[in-house]
Formats: sequence, C-alpha cells, structure tokens
Amino acid sequence: MQVEKTRFGGWLKKTAVLAGPLLLLLVAQGIFFAGKAPSIEIEPGMPAIGKQTPFQVKVSEARRGLTRVRIECVQEGRAVTLAEKTYSASPQFFPWGRKTATDTLTATAGSLNVQGLAEGTAVIRATADRAATWLRRPGPVSGEISLPVRLTAPSIQVTSIHTYVSRGGSELVTYRVGKTAVRDGVRAGSRWFPGYPLPEGEAGDRFALFSVPYDRSEPDARLVAADDAGNESEETFIDRFYAKSFKSDTLTIGDAFLSKVVPEILSQTPGFEDRGGLLENYLAINRELRLSNAETIVELARKSKPEFLWSGPFLMLPNSKATATFGDNRTYFYQGKAVDRQVHLGIDFASVRNAAIPAPNDGIVVWARYLGIYGNTVVIDHGYGLMSISGHLSSIAVEEGRRVSRGDVIGNTGTTGLAGGDHLHFCTLLQGLPVNPVEWSDGHWIRDRITRKLEEAKKRQQ
Repeated sequence: MQVEKTRFGGWLKKTAVLAGPLLLLLVAQGIFFAGKAPSIEIEPGMPAIGKQTPFQVKVSEARRGLTRVRIECVQEGRAVTLAEKTYSASPQFFPWGRKTATDTLTATAGSLNVQGLAEGTAVIRATADRAATWLRRPGPVSGEISLPVRLTAPSIQVTSIHTYVSRGGSELVTYRVGKTAVRDGVRAGSRWFPGYPLPEGEAGDRFALFSVPYDRSEPDARLVAADDAGNESEETFIDRFYAKSFKSDTLTIGDAFLSKVVPEILSQTPGFEDRGGLLENYLAINRELRLSNAETIVELARKSKPEFLWSGPFLMLPNSKATATFGDNRTYFYQGKAVDRQVHLGIDFASVRNAAIPAPNDGIVVWARYLGIYGNTVVIDHGYGLMSISGHLSSIAVEEGRRVSRGDVIGNTGTTGLAGGDHLHFCTLLQGLPVNPVEWSDGHWIRDRITRKLEEAKKRQQ
C-alpha cells in the first residue's frame, strides 16, 4: 500500500507541475486574449454616390471572430446607419471555439435611403467591435472611404429632327450630353443602342443608330444619359412611328426534311444535347439553338468597330427572288399539327443553285464558319454596331478578319443549316438585333435617315 501511495503522490506532483502553467495560460488568455484588430475592406460598386450606390464590406478577425459590424454613411458630422450585424465570438478561454472569422456585408448608400444627403463628398465608414475579456475591453476598429456625391443627372438634348421609324426598322438620332455623362444611347424596350462621338463634332456631340425592335408594337424608345453614380436623364425624340404589321406564314416539315437538316446541325454543333428523336431534336434546334445563335451574334456586335466602314446602299443577291420576308410569323406543322412558332428575321433570296454571293457592303468579316440554324455563315461588321448575316452557304470564300469591299464574292448559296432548298438568308443587324434589310438597300432612305442627319450635325459645328 505504501508503494501505491508513493506512486499516486508522484503522479499528483507531476500533474500539478504540468497543470500549473496550463492554468496560468488559460487565466492569462481569459484576461489578455481579446480579439485582434479586425481587417476591413470597403469596395464601392460605383466611383460616386448617387441615388443607390451599392458596395461590399469584407471584415475578418481570425483569433476570436467577429462580434459586431456597423456600416454608416457620414456627411458633415451626421452618420446614418446603413447596415448592422452581430455575431457570437469564441469563448475567451477557448479561442479555437465556434466563431465567424470572415463575413461580407452588402449595403447601398444614396439619396433613396440617406435622408438629407447633399452633393459634395460623403464617407462610407465600417466599424467592427473586438471580442472582450474579463479585464480587457479594447476599442472598435474602423475603416472608411470618401466618395463624391452626385445627385443631378447629366443633361441631354436632341439636335436632329424628323425621326421617323417603323417597327423593326432603323434610324439615327443626333444629340448633345453634359460633361458628367459616362454612358449614353437609346433604350428601346430591353434593347440598348449605345451612342458614339459625332465624327468631327465637339465634345458632348453624339449620335446613335437604333431600332424599334420587331417584337414591339409601340416605340417605347428614350434617349438616355447616365453619370458614374447611376443618375439618368431621359428624353423622348421619335416624331413619327409606323406600327408596321408582319404577315403570317405556314411551313410544313416532314421526315425527309428532318432527316436532312437535323443530323448535319448536330454534327456541326458540339455540346448540343441529343433529344432522342428527329422531331424532338428539330424543335430544340428551332428554339434553343436559335436563341443561342442570337446570343453569339450579340457578342460579335459588342466588338464592332466604332467607325463607318460602309458607304452607299447595301447589295442584295442579284438576279434573285425574295421567297420570305423580314418579320414573317411562321407556324410549323408536322403531320397536320402545329408544333412550333418562330419569327423569320431576314429575307430569303432564291437564285440559281450555288449562286455567287456579293458582300452587301464594305466591312470586316467577323464570322466565317458554321453557325447553327444558319449553316455556313458569313457575318460582316460594317461599323458602329451595324452588321450583316449571309447564311445557308454551300461554300465560304472569305476568312475572319479580312476586309471586304461591296460586291466582293464572299461565298455561294446553298442548303446548310435549316434550309429546305438552295437560297440565301440575308439579314442586317444593329447591336445584334435583326432589323429590316430593305431599308438599308434603299439609297433614298439612307440619305434621309442617316447621311443627311450627320451632315446637318456637322454644319451646326461650323
């Protein structure tokens, strides 16, 4: 028994020796181990505060974690709380316990939620409290950024007259914007047509090529100018709108047609999901792939050269007959039942088999390969967001990046893509939106709607 007591006593002594420093560490930690100074990063979504400027605040504290974060907008000594959040820090004796080490808060500041905000300068301030201990209560940490406050939208003034536009048609408007404008153009429905500096014009003189989209029965177009704080001014400018109606058409599709077009398009479209049958695949092509092709064309338009690459009327396929027109509302029938509806956004021209296709106007080839429903396709950039599509080609005679002149042969008509017979599908586009090509082939229309307005704008500068 004496031996056992001796051993037990020795164990107690060793434990006491080890536990003493540990206990002292825990006590010291409870007394001294307050939260570290949190790091604060403030990222504004805009370079200035306007009506509703968004921003993010990222706060981090790795030792004890976050306790409370408050975000304020401060101007002339008055602080308005924009957002506030509290957290549970880890226990003071166990800093490795549960905690929130990092968080990102979002908020907005502007005239819509900060009463009395005035133009000038304001401060966005984020304050993070630190986890306390029994004996230590360290002060909070703050981070802030100073931003200009802009609440007045830039001015905008129409300078051209006689703005007449048809549904699905094109037009040009000239205008002048104030110095604070960083973005301007025409908004028509959900479509945006950016403005450009007027060639040889003074600072602030602008123009925009635009369209009232084919799928809108009302003009609903506004000139818009916005500053870097999101303040926008709008102005109506259309003098006359022609609510043109489009004709209806029916197309009967059969198994022979489906067997021709579906396998070809599937083989030329990597990533397209096979739906398991000819009709199912055709409907997916006619709907989903059509939309995907439209998105590709919009992306091409974003890279359009900001210069006039074209001149004069656009050429159509010579010695041809139009077999389908722009805006046709098509209903597709299969085995006597209507299976789909789509809008035909171009003109179909039929001529002799494999007829040579002239470049419709001067420009730069930005696409010269297969493109879904259009088959072998050539897309030409004519500048300032104006482009043309030539589709269903049997062969392509140009390469991407090549400059072409009006009349240069770019390929031959064919039956690729969703084509039932040899023909050319031709379309003009503004910022990726299909517009009526007939207007662009009319020299008088170009003179009245485009060149005359630009010439008159230049005269006003003299």
